[in-house]
Amino acid sequence: MPIVVPSTYVPPRGFSNGHIQTLFPTLFRKVRGVVYRRERIDTPDGDFLDLDWSPVGSHRLAILSHGLEGNTQRPYMLGMVRALNRRGWDALAWNFRGCSGEPNRKLRSYHSGATDDLHTVVRHALSRRPYEDVVLIGFSLGGNLTLKYLGERGDRIDRRIRKAVAISVPCDLESVAWKLTRPSNRLYLRYFLHSLCEKIRVKAQLMPELISDDGLRGIKTFKEFDDRYTAPIHGFQSAEDYWRKCSSRQFLPSLRIPTLVVNARNDPLLTASCFPEDEAEANPHLFLEMPASGGHVGFIAFNEWGEYWSESRAMAFIDDEPSDPMA
Repeated sequence: MPIVVPSTYVPPRGFSNGHIQTLFPTLFRKVRGVVYRRERIDTPDGDFLDLDWSPVGSHRLAILSHGLEGNTQRPYMLGMVRALNRRGWDALAWNFRGCSGEPNRKLRSYHSGATDDLHTVVRHALSRRPYEDVVLIGFSLGGNLTLKYLGERGDRIDRRIRKAVAISVPCDLESVAWKLTRPSNRLYLRYFLHSLCEKIRVKAQLMPELISDDGLRGIKTFKEFDDRYTAPIHGFQSAEDYWRKCSSRQFLPSLRIPTLVVNARNDPLLTASCFPEDEAEANPHLFLEMPASGGHVGFIAFNEWGEYWSESRAMAFIDDEPSDPMA
């Protein structure tokens, strides 16, 4: 304990494949009914973050962190915001640096361990109004960021932060970086690298004295990208140093609030080391659920409420209620 068995997730007929679960929501899911109010805040180092609020006038707030090269408009973010609002929670979805549609001001960007920006968002949200209960929810890279943040702070976590949920978490970054080089995952690798490299090109135009895009077309792996850009820009010695210091698995023993991690066994991006069973068995605050199916940030469900299982499951954990979306 607390490994959650058995998982309640059963995929719809024809959707048990991990790649289908991963790609279908991105390509076909439409989430309606979410209206954001954007707020731009400054960071301590003179940059900015764009926050998207979806309030319902609650004393309870959920702060959502998206995945690699994502943003607050991704279906998984909108779906979770809608589920939260339906149950009386205010939601704050924040865009990482450079992910809101406008380049950020600084050379630095976001990365898997940039918990300083998450802390800036948390502090700002708690200063806005007297929220009594706060939960953190993260997806993929945002899940790694959330777990690292909670583990780093340990007993020092703000007492108003009561629970957390992390979905499809690459908590061992190095193993995931190498798994993405497999032929079956090259579609994802090309997509991520294309998006990341395009941002480097923009930065090179804006800051030619600080960064160069020479040879950018030759980058084919995360190892090459992180060695050349992520590591030196953000103060790491190498890609391996970055992966080692920012992987959230090492921080799990220090979690001090109830935290649910949901990683599907057939997630095409995750490796065996991304299923922290030993840590869950040793830490009563860490709840690990490992559905046989679900893909990467998938967990598709078809129902009259348009709610995916991951959203119902997160709300059940947060509110200590049954996972039926209408319960």
